[in-house]
Order: sequence, then structure tokens, then C-alpha cells
Amino acid sequence: MREQRVTICGCGWLGLPLGKFLADKGCIVKGSTTSEEKFRLLQEAGIQPFRVSLDPSFTGDDPESLMESDILVLNVPPARRPDIVEYHQEQIASLIRVVKASPVTNVVFISSTSVYPSLNREVTEEDAVNPEALSGQALLAVEKMLFEERSFRTTVLRFCGLMGYDRNPVNFLGRMTSLGNANQPANLIHRDDCIGVIYEVIRQEVWGEIFNACSPGHPSRREYYERAAERSGKPMPPLAEEERNPAFKIIDSSRLERMLDYRFRVPDPLDLPEE
Repeated sequence: MREQRVTICGCGWLGLPLGKFLADKGCIVKGSTTSEEKFRLLQEAGIQPFRVSLDPSFTGDDPESLMESDILVLNVPPARRPDIVEYHQEQIASLIRVVKASPVTNVVFISSTSVYPSLNREVTEEDAVNPEALSGQALLAVEKMLFEERSFRTTVLRFCGLMGYDRNPVNFLGRMTSLGNANQPANLIHRDDCIGVIYEVIRQEVWGEIFNACSPGHPSRREYYERAAERSGKPMPPLAEEERNPAFKIIDSSRLERMLDYRFRVPDPLDLPEE
């Protein structure tokens, strides 16, 4: 891959290791954080740090230098608040104004499969209509905003539930008083695959697309936590009483696998590596 200048807006659980991965691949990486206390962590990962706040207006240190990049990875989830849909649109609209005044030509937007309602079947990228969750409504509105912009091209990645490293089911077993929706299929993706997918979009220069990103294996929630209990020796929490025929969805990522020729590092959540 040719040397790319990449700015990551949101260097948390996913953004920080993504930045390190891209820096190790030879990219020039800049990253935003809301706290100067994280500057050292970013610098150690090879990321030039900038303090940024979106509340909802963009404020921060030297926005021109932060956005002096070819690619922006936008990893800012909606904040949990009563006006989540409107507030998130205001946040991203403020950020778009900064991006439009920069050399950025391509954006990777980290969205979520919360844009899909529970349709009791497999869902593809075309099924994002009338999200039930407010977070899904916010993300879908922002996706539309980004695609309407003509000064840059956007590819949207809809990640499902994140797993790996400290987000291991073993860590949740001791805190669970009961397991609800035990028979629902799990939609999960390992952090290494999140990074791998983002990297392939950048490397292959695949822009103007929407991709679901979810491991192809969909064990039930019960199977997922039972495997964790077996591996750790921790007790399995009791199953909560379930409603009859609870709604579900199964995220189909075959378009991603086909168009990017991508092979998941953790294709089955039951085979989650010990890290």
C-alpha cells in the first residue's frame, strides 16, 4: 500500500489499536482524543495526538493540522442522551464543515448494525429501514449526510457487537445475574477483524460503498456464554424467562467477503482466542 496520511477521529478501544496497526504499515497517522491525558498512549502507538471535542460543535487544537490527511476514519458513536438523533447529526455536521476545508478525499465511517430492525431473518445492507434503536436512527441519518457530500467519498462499515481482548464473555459471566434472550443468534466481530476490514478498504481504495461486518458464525447467546463458562471454569448464569418467539436478526456479511476478498480471522465467536 502506498504511503497514506490517515486521521482517526476517536482513538478509543478500536481507534487506538487501529492507529498503531496503520502506523506499523507505514501510514502517517493522526488521532483525536477528548483528553490530553491520552496523548502519551497515542504517541507510543505512533499516532500524532490532537485534543478534540464534539459537544456538538467541533472544538480543538489546530483542526487544520489534524485534517491534513488523505483519509479520515470517523469513529464517533452516538452519545446516549434523550436527543441522541438530533445531537449526533449536529456533531457530524460540525465535523463535516472542518473536513470540507481540508485535503481529505475519502472517509471511512464506523456505523453499526443497530441500523437494522429485527426482521427474524438474515439482513443485508439494503435492509436498513426504520431502525428500532435510537442509536440506529442517529447512525442512519449520519450515513445519509456523509453520502450526500461531494467533496469526499465515504465508505460505511456497519460493525455488529464487538468482541476480543478485554471484551471477552468470560469477563461478563461474574457480573451477570441471568442470561436473557438465550436462544437469539449472536452477531459479533473481533477487534482484529474490525481493523482488518478497515485496512482492506483503505488498501484496496474501495469507496462509496456500505458493508456489513460481522463474523459468519452465529451461535446462540446461550452457546456463546456456555463456551466461555467451560473454558474459564466459571459458573453459567441462570437463563432468564424468555418471551415467546423473540425478534432477532442475523447479519449477513457476504458482500464484504466477496468484494474485498476478505477472510475473517475469527469466523466463529465460539473459537474466540484467549488473549
